[in-house]
Amino acid sequence: IAHDQRRAIRTMLHDAVEQGGQPWAASIRQMRQALGLTQAQFASTFKLTRRQVAGFETGTANPTVDTLARIGRPFGFEVGYIRKPEEPPAPPPEA
Repeated sequence: IAHDQRRAIRTMLHDAVEQGGQPWAASIRQMRQALGLTQAQFASTFKLTRRQVAGFETGTANPTVDTLARIGRPFGFEVGYIRKPEEPPAPPPEA
């Protein structure tokens, strides 16, 4: 991926995270793409296995908080609670 494409992915990632509701699996995939790394290279960089990275990206494996922190650090992210976007109130139950 070209440098300008990686920069665009990074910008989209930051925007999506800032707006809330960005699934962590999609975030990890975008972080890897923004760095221009294959799954194997990303795994090596962050001391993971390629299988872990593939599982994280598909949402079939659960990273630890420490792993999420290590992956997010180069992007200025911290692991923590975020508030869900406001949902419309549920209709009152019928009597």
